Amino acid sequence: MTSYEKMRSGKVYFCADEELSRLQTQCLDRLYDFNHTRPTEGEKRAALLKEILAEVGEGCYIEPPLHANWGIHTHFGKNVYANFNLTLVDDTDIYVGDNVMFAPNVVIAVAGHPIDPELRRNVAQYNIPVRIGNNVWIGAGAVILPGVTIGDNSVIGAGSVVTKDIPANVVAVGNPCRVLRQIGEHDREYYYKDRKIDPEIFEECRKLN
Repeated sequence: MTSYEKMRSGKVYFCADEELSRLQTQCLDRLYDFNHTRPTEGEKRAALLKEILAEVGEGCYIEPPLHANWGIHTHFGKNVYANFNLTLVDDTDIYVGDNVMFAPNVVIAVAGHPIDPELRRNVAQYNIPVRIGNNVWIGAGAVILPGVTIGDNSVIGAGSVVTKDIPANVVAVGNPCRVLRQIGEHDREYYYKDRKIDPEIFEECRKLN
């Protein structure tokens, strides 16, 4: 098994490998180009993003700077929006569904290191895929850890550390992140604390679809 295959296997391996470093540098070069584009260079950004990531659906917008270990292991659906400083520790696959929003400074990390100090001293690592469903909103500064799946329509509160799977249709917050409540009718009436949603906004929303 090659070092690259070991990296993608989910098993413990040693990541201090010259071939892995060489391949990774190719991603970092393309990221440098993407992160130094001007705001007016939308077409150039879109083209570079398709070179960097494994999949990019229609209507995606990623605000530089973007950080990634590999890029080629990250799969974006349609209409993904990421604010500043999205960090993808994508030594294996990250799957992101349609209509997902990332607030600033979100980290998605598929990589971990054994607790045993002898293994860590030799840069042992393992990588487990992360999956994010459709219509998910990840709040500012959230961290999503290896092996996590987040279900459709869920909201992850700002500053959360997501260590376990989060089901669909919930608001989840905290460190470690836990389900706070279900998303329901209350959320169609109120958008923030006691502030009510103007019913006409739903009509406008339907016209946009």
